[in-house]
Amino acid sequence: MKLYSIENLNNVNYEVLGIVSGSTIQSKNVFSDLGQSLKNIVGGELKAYTRMMEKARENATERMVAQAQAMGADAIIGVRYTTSAIMAQAAEVLVYGTAIKIKN
Repeated sequence: MKLYSIENLNNVNYEVLGIVSGSTIQSKNVFSDLGQSLKNIVGGELKAYTRMMEKARENATERMVAQAQAMGADAIIGVRYTTSAIMAQAAEVLVYGTAIKIKN
């Protein structure tokens, strides 16, 4: 499965199959949260949260791709990510795009 920007599809004939999406909600454990809170005081990157969000994006993308494959798609275009806080220690990652079937 390929993820394309619309600009990469010049002169490609395709059929739009529909919108596909994937999401996940992630949280850190209490001990990681405590360590990140201390890091927040002195400044710098919150690496545990960075890794958490990278994994969340990966999980959400895998779910979106699986949905597109179930539709018979060859690719997904116009992919966008969004995040939102669910509660103090949890965030949702949502990814969505348009599943397409490339015609020869």
